[in-house]
Amino acid sequence: MSDPIHKEVDFKASSQQVYKALLDSKQFTAFSGAAAEIQGEAGGEFSCFDGFISGRNIELAPNRRIVQAWRVKIWPEGFYSIVTFELQAQGSGTRLIMEHKGFPDEMRAHLNGEAPDGGWNKQYLDPLKKYLG
Repeated sequence: MSDPIHKEVDFKASSQQVYKALLDSKQFTAFSGAAAEIQGEAGGEFSCFDGFISGRNIELAPNRRIVQAWRVKIWPEGFYSIVTFELQAQGSGTRLIMEHKGFPDEMRAHLNGEAPDGGWNKQYLDPLKKYLG
C-alpha cells in the first residue's frame, strides 16, 4: 500500500455547502461534469464519474466529516481504500482536509495528480472550488 495522500483546500463556502455538494447526486454531477448516484446517509452506496468510482459511506457527521470506503472500477474485486473529508469552519468559509489511504501503490501518481489524466485536484477539489465560488 502507498503512503496516504493528504490535501487541504480552503473554500469560500460554508461547511454545510461543501458537505452537501459531496453527498448530493445532482450537485456532484454538476461540479464534476460526470454522472453520480449518491445515497447521502451512513451505509449508503455511491457511484460517481459514470461508475468509475464507487463505494459506501462509512461515517457521516453532518457538515463536519465524511468517511467513505472508496474504489476504482479497475481495482481487484472487493478491494477498497478509505477516503476521509474533514470540514473545518473558518469564518464564513471552510477548510477541507482530505486523506486517502489504503490504495495500490501503482495508483499514487494518478490519484495524487502527478499523471495528466486525473487526480484529486483535477477531478474533485478544483471543480468543487469553482462550483462553490
